Amino acid sequence: MPRWLKRRGMRELDPGFTSEIDSADEQAWYRMLEDFADANIFQTWSYGVVTSGRRNISHLLVKEDGKIVAVAQARLARLPLSSIGIAYIRWGPLWRQRVMEERPQVFRQIVRALRNEYACRRGLVLRLLPVLFDSDPRCFASILEEEGFAPAGFEARSKTILMNISPSLEDLRDGMEPHWRRTLKSAERKPLEILEGPDSEVFEGMVEIHKEMVSRKKFVEGNDINQFRAMQALLPDRFKMKVMLGKSGAGVCAGLVCSAIGETAIYLFGATSNIGLKTSASYLLHWRLIEQLKKEGCTVYDLHGINPVRNPGTYSFKSELAGKHGKEVCSLGHFEAHAKVLSYACVELGERVRSAYRKLKGRVRQVRGSRGRESR
Repeated sequence: MPRWLKRRGMRELDPGFTSEIDSADEQAWYRMLEDFADANIFQTWSYGVVTSGRRNISHLLVKEDGKIVAVAQARLARLPLSSIGIAYIRWGPLWRQRVMEERPQVFRQIVRALRNEYACRRGLVLRLLPVLFDSDPRCFASILEEEGFAPAGFEARSKTILMNISPSLEDLRDGMEPHWRRTLKSAERKPLEILEGPDSEVFEGMVEIHKEMVSRKKFVEGNDINQFRAMQALLPDRFKMKVMLGKSGAGVCAGLVCSAIGETAIYLFGATSNIGLKTSASYLLHWRLIEQLKKEGCTVYDLHGINPVRNPGTYSFKSELAGKHGKEVCSLGHFEAHAKVLSYACVELGERVRSAYRKLKGRVRQVRGSRGRESR
């Protein structure tokens, strides 16, 4: 190992483990994802291409005795004509293999290899948002600290509800809160048609009512639904998102978008149109989705974000759906590692500017929303 890499804190992987960088093409990457229980939409090649561009994604593999045991896709952003920048790994790395028991040792090797490549060798700020929650064993936070990562304080740790959908449909239904179960029964009696499929027409219908809902509620979404529509066209058929619409005689009432790649399905978007506010179509869509997820072997439904204070209505909807089969968890959050002070300082400044802009944008939306209500 060169001395300059040792000075930056690069560490050898444990005996038997090796790493490879950018050796996989797109088709090989998708084949690898099928082997991981924690595979998800944010680690797909399509997500990287749409959000960062084909030239700005990188893929790292860790092998044990020649067999792939962990992988990660990083999105890269650099200042022009410089090595200053960031490598961002969202909902990764992937290291929980479908056919093997969970091994913290593998997690340690992949985060060490990632730090070696992106922070030590390339001089970038490396930021991870791992699929880890406060309900997971404490060893993972310790491993990150021991491998040179520190919590990134630029963004609050998110909360979600993980719904265990491995019980029978009867048990899942009985486990719902009474209000949710009654509303579902009411929706099942209504003349609602369910449209579903991966094609662009169904996704376009979802985009339209999503715009309508955002305009009505005056809030800023964390994800851009148009980016996910672009991803849908690029994803292999077996990895395409599930898109469902509920329709009455008056038009489309509600819709949802869900991704199910690994053993956990992720609720990405949901929307109710103005004409659908009293139809309870969203209840029926979620139940039909859960029926499908169970058939396809998913064991967990991640309801992807809750905030009881700022969004109590959505929180109630999700918590009552999960009922006794739900578990509220908090993400361990973002972690950072860097070996060059200049790169870190530039990224930190950029984050502060970005955070201030997002807060300003949110306040503008709130003011516009309050003025709109006053005018009515």
